[in-house]
Amino acid sequence: MVTAVSDGRTERTYPSHRWGFGAFLLVEALLLATAALVSVLLTGDEPSGSIPVRDVLIGTIAPTGIAALAALLITVVRGNGPMTDLRMEWRWDDVKTGLRFGALGLVVTTIGVAIWTNLVGEENAQSAISTLVADKPMSVRAALVMFCYLWLVGPICEEIIYRGLLWGAVERLQWGSERWGRLAAFVLSTGLFAVSHLEPLRTSLLLVIAVPIGLARLVTGRLLGSIVAHQVNNFLPAVAILLTALGVMHH
Repeated sequence: MVTAVSDGRTERTYPSHRWGFGAFLLVEALLLATAALVSVLLTGDEPSGSIPVRDVLIGTIAPTGIAALAALLITVVRGNGPMTDLRMEWRWDDVKTGLRFGALGLVVTTIGVAIWTNLVGEENAQSAISTLVADKPMSVRAALVMFCYLWLVGPICEEIIYRGLLWGAVERLQWGSERWGRLAAFVLSTGLFAVSHLEPLRTSLLLVIAVPIGLARLVTGRLLGSIVAHQVNNFLPAVAILLTALGVMHH
């Protein structure tokens, strides 16, 4: 089986792979298990003063990073590699599309956060990371590491998992047509991306945030567009968390 992806001018076919929905479930289970293990390891180990780089690296970055690496490894072992299976090729047109959808996402996110905050209150509207940095300051190095992760690295890892591995697994199922397969991948990846953050109160808001990112993947047919859209969408929240972590801005 091959999958065709059109960019409006040319159509490229991709070879099939041997991994499916079970691969995503394995990676998601690894993500949750690693997060739980890290939580246990860091519980009770709260040094006085600011949050160190170590805790940021282990507590925030490690679970998603390990899961993303596992996803990449699966495509190598049971597929054609991440560039082919996850549609990770570089195209300037995809970057431009990602920037457009990212800008749309910033507008949608800003409006959504304002409405959501008005409905549930500022305290309940905060993300888990926002609450963490608001409760305890970070060292400057830790804050900068967190900023780079939230803005650049985190979106890459999450896109590999949800709009890369999960998307490819859903498309591989028999949907009657490739168009329906892509639509199903968009809907399911958007929903699971929101739910996987394990923040029940913010799930509906995360759904709104995820739609423009998923549309970038749907329109381009490749992962780069959604990565760029995700990074653009995360920039202002990452700046806000950086300033909060440094004590410049207060919630």
